[in-house]
Amino acid sequence: MDAQKLEDKLTCAICLELYLEPVTLPCGHNFCGDCIRDWWGCRDKACPECREHFPDGAELRRNVALTGVLELMRAGPAPAPDPDPAPALGPDPAPAPGSGPGARCLRHGQPLELFCRTEGRCVCSACTVNECRLHERALLDTERREREAQLRAMLEVTEQQATEAESQLKELQEQSSQIQSSACTLASVVSSKFSCLLQALEMRRTLALTDIEVAKTQALTQAQDEERRLRGHLEALAHYDRRVRDLLEQLDDQTFLQESQLLAPPGPLGPLAPLQWDEEQQLAGVESLSRLYGLLLDEGSHPRAPAEAADLGPVDYRNLTFDPDSANCHLYLSQQGQQVKHRHKPRDLAGPRSFQLWQVQCAQSFRNGRHYWEVRTSNHSVTLGVAYPELSRHKHGPHTDNIGRGPSSWGLCVQEDRAQAWHNGEARRLPGVSGRLLGMDLDLASGRLTFYSLEPKAQPLHTFHAIFTQPLYPVFWLLEGRTLTLCHRPEAKLPPGLQEEAAGPS
Repeated sequence: MDAQKLEDKLTCAICLELYLEPVTLPCGHNFCGDCIRDWWGCRDKACPECREHFPDGAELRRNVALTGVLELMRAGPAPAPDPDPAPALGPDPAPAPGSGPGARCLRHGQPLELFCRTEGRCVCSACTVNECRLHERALLDTERREREAQLRAMLEVTEQQATEAESQLKELQEQSSQIQSSACTLASVVSSKFSCLLQALEMRRTLALTDIEVAKTQALTQAQDEERRLRGHLEALAHYDRRVRDLLEQLDDQTFLQESQLLAPPGPLGPLAPLQWDEEQQLAGVESLSRLYGLLLDEGSHPRAPAEAADLGPVDYRNLTFDPDSANCHLYLSQQGQQVKHRHKPRDLAGPRSFQLWQVQCAQSFRNGRHYWEVRTSNHSVTLGVAYPELSRHKHGPHTDNIGRGPSSWGLCVQEDRAQAWHNGEARRLPGVSGRLLGMDLDLASGRLTFYSLEPKAQPLHTFHAIFTQPLYPVFWLLEGRTLTLCHRPEAKLPPGLQEEAAGPS
């Protein structure tokens, strides 16, 4: 088969040129890939030669064998060497841009001298007449120079980035080294401070125990002196008693009358001198440690809410009642002392033990153990807490309540947009809570009072740490129109006072 017949077999029936990226249809005929796609773009999917129709999902598969034959044909036979080359008249001319072994157009067999920027490929002059006549083109050496300039510019950028990255890496390593050195220094400083604190606490403990021992010795010495005085008086009374009895048995009237004139009873005993022993005075020296204790624990730990409000483990749930004698005249009790409501109209004159403030306290108090109770409120603007019995019933200063305003009470004030923890006149602002269901956990053994918000989920609000030295009464303040209810549980353990009432008279 001659070259012309072979070229006819390798010619596309649509463009009448040699196949370019030939594809095979299901019917077996071959076409240029772009030609058949353009053909199908404006007509039904059918073979241009046999008119066989194909479904819309028919795929065009590249004919690999035919592509290989076309590449060999376009490359053409290698040129035979010139047996008698002419002598060179000068230096060999430089090859054209893009020229070299195999640097020819696969379609036209001409040297690749241009670059089509639109399609991003090297083309020959014949390609520019047909396929690339409307595309943006440039000479190969021009395109190469531009590309080289771009790459050099990008190389400068990457080198700058590498330099910057190395600088940042060095800075990061220096910072890490500084952090390690600083951490070692801080650890040494903290250890030294805690060592000094422990030494100071040990000295304070030793002094406090020494003071207690001295006070105990003085009180016991006073007690011994009083005991000797009482025993001496008892001996004098016994001696007088014996002499009187002996004199009453005397039969001689003259002797009786003479000795009875000389017999005198012992002097009056006198009151018992109070012993100089005061527990609160002994604790006063370490009362300032409670603030330090609370500060350390409060800053270093966070209270944990009960896992479930209905299961408090070893904590005793308390069913409390309000003390009617302590209620302000604007507070009305109901539900057997379980609920209190603030009303504008006072009910009667205030009693001697009632609060002048809009407050009421519970009838029960706690001195030891761990106790938990819950309160349901109708709205915000309420305060709840605990207080010593010495909490003033009178109003002092501009505040509407005195819960947490002094050293003898601890309170949580729930307002519309925030909550505040109060003690000794100092407030700590807390995030806002719904305040509808609140819980209080009082652990007297560890000196901890924790407030919880239980709706919509259980979460701790604040924990006070203190050394409680007196009985604590739950106490409440509420704004006009508000209602407070002490939540009761049938299975809860009653406080001692209510246990006696429930048992009734024996």
